[in-house]
Amino acid sequence: MTEHPGQVDVADLPEVVRNFLRAHEARDFSTATAAFAPEAAVTDDGRTYRGTDAIRGWLEQAGTQYTYTATPVGAERDDPGRYTVVQHLEGDFPGGVVDLRYRFVLDGHELISELTIAP
Repeated sequence: MTEHPGQVDVADLPEVVRNFLRAHEARDFSTATAAFAPEAAVTDDGRTYRGTDAIRGWLEQAGTQYTYTATPVGAERDDPGRYTVVQHLEGDFPGGVVDLRYRFVLDGHELISELTIAP
């Protein structure tokens, strides 16, 4: 994996990010939750969820509210420990198609400390 900011192959993302993306797509809430540090925060759709209990609740709600597929279409290393993955979603949510940016911040223990999801 490159040490400089810029585009990276999705396969070259840190393992914890790849694991989260796979688990999130598969609606494997336990594995997806395990990718987060205990004090992590997720911001999605204008709401912030803090701590793994709240994050698991968000995952369960988001994973059952709509049916969709998510395909990673690009990835960047923004800074050391910071990555952005563009996911193309198609499903039965309002609008049916959207590209979302998943902005990950990793802690020093290779867990996700922050995730912000936005267009």
